[in-house]
Amino acid sequence: MRYYPAFLDLSDRKAVVVGGGKVAERKVRSLVKAGALVEVVSPDLTTGLKTLCDQGKIRHKKRKYRSGDLRGAFIVIAATSSDAVNTKAAQDAEHLVNIIDMPADGNFIVPSLVRRGNLTIAISTEGVSPAISKAVRKEIEQKYDAEFARYLRFVESLRKKAIKEIKDAKKREMFLKSLASTEILATLRNRGFGAASGEVLKALDKVK
Repeated sequence: MRYYPAFLDLSDRKAVVVGGGKVAERKVRSLVKAGALVEVVSPDLTTGLKTLCDQGKIRHKKRKYRSGDLRGAFIVIAATSSDAVNTKAAQDAEHLVNIIDMPADGNFIVPSLVRRGNLTIAISTEGVSPAISKAVRKEIEQKYDAEFARYLRFVESLRKKAIKEIKDAKKREMFLKSLASTEILATLRNRGFGAASGEVLKALDKVK
């Protein structure tokens, strides 16, 4: 394995995206969602990027890329249609740089993601086949649907309740493990959140 899997905290970190097309827009949206301070360098922007700029969610340098544009950037994504520009950005980058369609020229790749509330699943073929990553992602999306996100929120609050109300440490540990049991997850998938949460609450009443 060449890559080291990790999740980055980009809150208030400077992120520079070189390019203003559709691919760049997808990357920018994910960076904004992660709390990064995003700056886009491109002569032109998609309508979506223009909207983000008008809303004050990103900054825009309306021109072609120049050396020095990456100064202070924690993370860089080069997403232009020019291999030469992308390569130049990779060479100039001081820290993390991702080159669209040229992963070997950067030092990190962005995996395909499935998000369900607080659950994030990353899928990667290490750049070998984005199509396979996408296919696997679709399978996982079907397996972990909106009901799972709802159950996860329920577990978050119930865990606090269990820690407070179950005094016996061994019983408490067993109960918390049961929240992710094969049986409960099968109930969630086959009968929905209501049935799964009902069984869990009954179990909590018995163990208190």
